[in-house]
Amino acid sequence: MASARVLHWNGKDLPEELRELPAGTYVIERVDNAPALTAGQEQGLAKSLGSLRAGEGRTIDQVRQTIDSILHR
Repeated sequence: MASARVLHWNGKDLPEELRELPAGTYVIERVDNAPALTAGQEQGLAKSLGSLRAGEGRTIDQVRQTIDSILHR
């Protein structure tokens, strides 16, 4: 499964964020300025975090089960 990860590198030492990754093939791209979130995206994240803090989140197993049922696995 692909995912994005932000790391900061001093150009010499291997960042801890890379040490934590499992073995595999990775693509690394330098980003000078990460795009800013829109006001709507910020509001959506705040609302989502509030739901999680209120205990309204789902477990990873529940999410996987939903995805599997959508994909008919």
